[in-house]
Amino acid sequence: QVRLVESGGGLVQAGGSLRLSCAASGRTFSDSKMGWFRQAPGKEREFVAAISWSGGTTYYADSVKGRFAISRDNAENTLDLQMNGLKPEDTAVYYCAAYSKGTTKVDYWGQGTQVTVSS
Repeated sequence: QVRLVESGGGLVQAGGSLRLSCAASGRTFSDSKMGWFRQAPGKEREFVAAISWSGGTTYYADSVKGRFAISRDNAENTLDLQMNGLKPEDTAVYYCAAYSKGTTKVDYWGQGTQVTVSS
């Protein structure tokens, strides 16, 4: 059974930092692009960041560029998101995602972890 399990969410003051982690099990994702999405209350799920299978290429939403950093460890089958300079508008449930190989379609989702940024 394939599982993506996020951790590291919590409550932080504006300007603070959090590091999210995603542990994958059930199969290796070393050949797949992976990413993070988020969904705020009353809003649609939106793209945050993604990383190529090798880790050599990263992609970011304009809203987080320069503040967030995505990384992966294929040996450990993990994905991280370092979030710095957090703003209240970053408050959302954050989801780990694994893309179908060679496509922009997400095949697997984690259950999500809550990030709350207070002003």
